Amino acid sequence: MKADCRMDVEDSEGSWEALGSRDPVSREAAMENIRQEVMRRVQNTGPAQENPSSPGAAGTCPSDLNHMLARLLMLSQRCPHADVREKCAGTLQSIQDIGARIPRPLGNGPSRFIPEKEILQVSRVEVRTQSIFEDAFAALGRLDNISLVMGFHPQYLESFLRTQHYLLQMDGPLSLHYRHYIGIMAAARHQCSYLVNLHVNDFLQVGGDPKWLSGLDGAPRKLQQLGEINKVLAHRPWLLTKAHIEQLLKAEENSWSLAELIHAVVLLTHYHALASFTFGCGINPEIHCDGGHTFRPPSVSSYCACDIANGNGAMEEVQGNHQVPEAPCEVEVLMEKMKQLQECRDEEEASQEEMATRFEREKTESMLVSTSEDEETLPSREVSRHFEDPSYGYKDFSRRGEHVPTFRMQDYSWEDHGFSLVNRLYPDFGQLLDEKFQIAYNLTYNTMAAHRGVDTSMLRRAIWNYIHCMFGIRYDDYDYGEINQLLDRSFKVYIKTMVCSPEKITKRMYESFWRQFWHSEKVHVNLLLMEARMQAELLYALRAITHYMT
Repeated sequence: MKADCRMDVEDSEGSWEALGSRDPVSREAAMENIRQEVMRRVQNTGPAQENPSSPGAAGTCPSDLNHMLARLLMLSQRCPHADVREKCAGTLQSIQDIGARIPRPLGNGPSRFIPEKEILQVSRVEVRTQSIFEDAFAALGRLDNISLVMGFHPQYLESFLRTQHYLLQMDGPLSLHYRHYIGIMAAARHQCSYLVNLHVNDFLQVGGDPKWLSGLDGAPRKLQQLGEINKVLAHRPWLLTKAHIEQLLKAEENSWSLAELIHAVVLLTHYHALASFTFGCGINPEIHCDGGHTFRPPSVSSYCACDIANGNGAMEEVQGNHQVPEAPCEVEVLMEKMKQLQECRDEEEASQEEMATRFEREKTESMLVSTSEDEETLPSREVSRHFEDPSYGYKDFSRRGEHVPTFRMQDYSWEDHGFSLVNRLYPDFGQLLDEKFQIAYNLTYNTMAAHRGVDTSMLRRAIWNYIHCMFGIRYDDYDYGEINQLLDRSFKVYIKTMVCSPEKITKRMYESFWRQFWHSEKVHVNLLLMEARMQAELLYALRAITHYMT
């Protein structure tokens, strides 16, 4: 009987997919099919039991029903089509009315740091964002929390989704299940259970072998060999050499081709950086995934399905999420510093020797910025089984007299070297990646908090170059003295933690920098940090591959 139940789930999959259609008639028909199927299952299962985990009546599949109910809950809050949201909420209400238990969401929306209403109202105001959300939902059958938060910046989100779609789903050197498994390996290095869980589901959906998920030692030897560059790129990319590349390309068995390795390296750097963004924005588990919902009734007051449609899925924090200004004129002080630095630029230019000295000074000072005061936390077995050597983490460049040579951007840059290498070995992807880097770096609305008509290029460049400086990367034409003028200590602590040890990010750290700025501006900062980190890792990897090839 259980097998028949599984077949029913597969047969109904087409109806779930049809909910992403732009045709309202098709959506309505699909929704009615789903409603009838769910109600039939609920009635066969009988009324809710005292024990939430008690099995259903003979001939039913409670786990499948629970999965369907969780999916309805997710759609009632996250589907970009209002008609689907309303019908899913109505179906859940009908189920509750006949005495069956329904799930309720845990957490307050897509992010622990940003009020849910502020995130969700973006797509209801911005036509472009709504259209991007609809396309993403049609392609994936979900609108994940990362995309919802990125929706503050539709130009970037569009590029991000296009690039990620190509990376995971379009023709390429690696098979689909390899791609998702590499994503799991990369996210696990930073203990990012959100991304691990997302790609475990995707891995199984594309036919991946469940045995691989028992641990890295259950995966093919070829993937296990990727573990070393996974950990080096994630935590100390400046240590990557052509020897690492040679070990993979010249293995006696299960060797990698150059094209496969480029694809794998891009996947690793993409998910290391995306883990930073996930922690930096306080992304919550997806509603339909583990940790995103519960079937247990709330302990304070009764929960009604009508709350779902109103966005009241979880109790609001008592104190709210408003940001309290740290100083009466924080924004104005920063704007004045930018103005003064511009005047200094116009009056005199530092010598090359002085510029080099300022870089070394900033690089050394960046080592003194602590990432977090929290104690080290050991990753859970659920996450740590996907990688080796959990004690291996971020280390500053120079410890006990160690010295790592500066990576001069003039000697090996993305524009002049990395771009062409990626495009040659992974056709067209270099172009997509370049567009994403450019959009993140150049994105501006010429605003700072409530101020309009502000040129923010100096500030954006300082943030980008500070991240690269932490990785030892130097731009000869940049005056690193500007960084200390524009980035205060609390901001530097946040940047270093998010880029180097993102699993240590806390809400307090997020709130401690730029207290007068909008949440959308902080998300903008996180996009810059994510892309600058990815490019830094990628440059070290591509330089090592180039050295191997020459």
